[in-house]
Amino acid sequence: MRLILASASPRRLELLARLGISPDAIDPAEIDEAVGKGELPVPHARRLAAEKAAAVAARHPGCVTLAADTVVAAGRRILPKAEDEATARACLALLSGRRHRVITALTVIDAEGRARHRESVSIVTFKRLTDDEIAHYLAGGEWHGKAGGYAIQGAAEAYVRFLAGSHSGVVGLPLFETRALLAASGIALG
Repeated sequence: MRLILASASPRRLELLARLGISPDAIDPAEIDEAVGKGELPVPHARRLAAEKAAAVAARHPGCVTLAADTVVAAGRRILPKAEDEATARACLALLSGRRHRVITALTVIDAEGRARHRESVSIVTFKRLTDDEIAHYLAGGEWHGKAGGYAIQGAAEAYVRFLAGSHSGVVGLPLFETRALLAASGIALG
């Protein structure tokens, strides 16, 4: 059974390797990830994961396709993927000293075209960040392209005061949920 990963994320590839899985192909979906008017964080992540999976599965009939989308949410607000330092700084300032949610939604489409969905919702609390800590973190550059302007698997982990949920889900691929979906879709796991 061929497995297609609908993501170019090196973190998702590393996390799959922890399950002993190496996808047969990597094919990013390249869909519009804009937030719909009034769309809340969990439905947004679910929609994007489903759309990514559907787009890639259409290009690989008869294969199993795995897609994921990770959203950082402060209340009902969906934080952007930081593409510039100003956005990353604004995200970190907003998250400083407060609790937020990290939602990673998954969709797996099996070889017969059946879609299965799951999501992982984790709660993360940062310490109150000083201006110097934010500047130091930004200087490292790992924030680039990350939802909410940080990568928990990097230097930002030192600022995490509390985490409830899935660390791998915050990184971008919750292993418990991923393993269950892949097994249900016919992927052999150890």
